[in-house]
Amino acid sequence: MWKYTGRSRPDFADEPSDGQESVWDYPRPPRLKRSSRHVEIRAGDTLIARSSHCVRVLETASPPTWYVPPGDVDWRQLVAADGSSFCEWKGSACYWGLATDAGSAVAWTYPGPSAAFAEIKGFLSAFPGRVECYVDDERVRPQPGRFYGGWITSDVAGPFKGEPSTGHW
Repeated sequence: MWKYTGRSRPDFADEPSDGQESVWDYPRPPRLKRSSRHVEIRAGDTLIARSSHCVRVLETASPPTWYVPPGDVDWRQLVAADGSSFCEWKGSACYWGLATDAGSAVAWTYPGPSAAFAEIKGFLSAFPGRVECYVDDERVRPQPGRFYGGWITSDVAGPFKGEPSTGHW
């Protein structure tokens, strides 16, 4: 079993190409990184969020999770959804569904994150498998596994937590 030591990528990690980041170079505990890349979250023709002032959460073995500032979200398109979760690093999350179909959560926020993640208070992230997410016009692929919310783009190399046979990570 591979155990993160903070020293190097495991032997099974994909070698990143030019212009790519390896998720195996991301830290644990995770850290925040601001980004000026263009991000959109859509449900079909409905624009939920658009921003070039996002924050990425980078964590070992996971593709980045992108968070959009609350002022760049059209909150009329969302309603509070049932459920919540707790992240050992960020704290308690609450979920959001589409105003047109509140039956399932498509996004989440941290209304009171831990001190280390205070910068993303109220920022919105979305599940790329439930709504359309884009980074610089590239359609994001969802992180494998039904619980995870990482955003896979062509500029990140894996393998990613959530893929088959990764439960021991």
